[in-house]
Amino acid sequence: MTTIVLFPSVLGVRQGVTDAAELLREHGHEVVVLNPSDAPVSDDYDTAIPRFQSIGDDVLLERTTRGAADVQGPFVVLGFSAGVVLAEMLALSRPGDVQAAVFFAGAIPVEYLGGTWPAGVPVQVHETLEDPFRDEGFAERLAADVEAAGARAEVFHYPGSGHLFTDASKADEYQPAEAALAWERVLAFLDALKG
Repeated sequence: MTTIVLFPSVLGVRQGVTDAAELLREHGHEVVVLNPSDAPVSDDYDTAIPRFQSIGDDVLLERTTRGAADVQGPFVVLGFSAGVVLAEMLALSRPGDVQAAVFFAGAIPVEYLGGTWPAGVPVQVHETLEDPFRDEGFAERLAADVEAAGARAEVFHYPGSGHLFTDASKADEYQPAEAALAWERVLAFLDALKG
């Protein structure tokens, strides 16, 4: 069994987040969902993004580390969109405990967070090519950081423009075929950690 600390996007703990947690639990993993930004469930990026940004990195880091204080290592961090930032913050703050990372719809080069990627910690990134929120090249720069730390990095690009493309409750973004493939890859990635 792998322990996974899961972080939602700025849109809060939507059905897509609870569906993801349930899928992972069905495959034998323990899942802890953390929402350090206290983001309410929403469909409105125009309101949610400024709210998230107004909190400040120091407060988000403090809430993230406090929220995960009772989670024993080793664990995997998993983030959706802005939740990737929180997942990376936790990985950098507890390098001896983090086992791997999975990022959906986001990737932040480590230099922006003021640290170095934990040695030997592999990463998977999943994003659509036409995602309007995608920062061109960020996933590849993060992959270079991970590989420099002696770990494997996999970046998967999917056709389409869905941002939260695995969230079936976000009808304008959901891409079922790509979501199914992404989760197949994630589950295989997690299974490989046991070996």
